This record gives sequence, structure tokens and C-alpha cells, in this order.
Amino acid sequence: MEETMKKIAMGMSIRMGLVMSFCMSLLGNLIGMKNSGSFSIVGFLISFVISTIISFAIGFLIPMGKLGGAACRKLKLQRGSMPARLVESLISNCIYTPIMTLVMVVLAYRNAMRQSGGMAQISFLPMFLSSLVICFIVGYIIIFIIQPLFMKQLMKKYGVNPKG
Repeated sequence: MEETMKKIAMGMSIRMGLVMSFCMSLLGNLIGMKNSGSFSIVGFLISFVISTIISFAIGFLIPMGKLGGAACRKLKLQRGSMPARLVESLISNCIYTPIMTLVMVVLAYRNAMRQSGGMAQISFLPMFLSSLVICFIVGYIIIFIIQPLFMKQLMKKYGVNPKG
């Protein structure tokens, strides 16, 4: 059973990493488009690849399921219930989103400064904080909706009954 749970955790890490990377890269480029007036396929692909690598690293290094389970036990929440899903989504979001947003904003900021020869009239902190707020809200919604769907899919694939 432990081997099956490891496979489920690995599957969740991969699936969530890809979805979060795609959505956050798209969102980041759309935010950038608002400022620059253009969408860059190359910029999207680069940010997608980088954020996917970061997401996989986070997913493989940090046991999201164990952290979520521990938080639910501490708060006396039943796993799978709406309150538990809200807490688990918040935990995942608090781990993934700030790291991914920071890296993506650093890349965008460096790129803008490089293209402008250091003359771009942008400040890093406001750029980061505004992106973080938007990405945190969108990331939370994505995690809340997608995570249980992937979990159900993986549990079915590996023949695990969620009711015990």
C-alpha cells in the first residue's frame, strides 16, 4: 500500500506541476502583455519550462499530501471534506505560488531591464507584489478545483478506495 501511495504522490506532483506551470506561465505572460502590449510565445515557453522544473522540484521535495494531512488532523478536519480541501489548497498554494511567482518575476524584470538597456521605468517590488497577489488568487482556485480531480483519477488508476 505504501508503494501505491508513493506512486499516487508522484502522479500528483507531476500533474499538479504541469497544470500550475502552464497556468502560471500563461497568467504571467498575460500580465506582462498588459504592460508591454504583446504576448510572446517564446517567453511563454521559456517560463513554462522553467516553472515546470521548479514545480517538479517542489513536488518531489515537499510532501504536500503529508503536510495537508497533518494540517487536517491538527484542525480535526475529515480529509476530502470542503473545509479540509480549503486548507489543503491553501497549504499547496502557499508553497508553490510564491516561489514560482518570484522566479518568473525575476526573469521578466531582468528581461525588461536587458531589453531597455537598464532604462525601463519599473520597480521590482511593486511588480513582484502585484503579480504575487494575482497569482496567489488564481493559483488557489486552480489547486482547489484540479487537485481533487487528479486525486480521484489516480486513486482509481491504482485501485485505491478513498473511503478506506
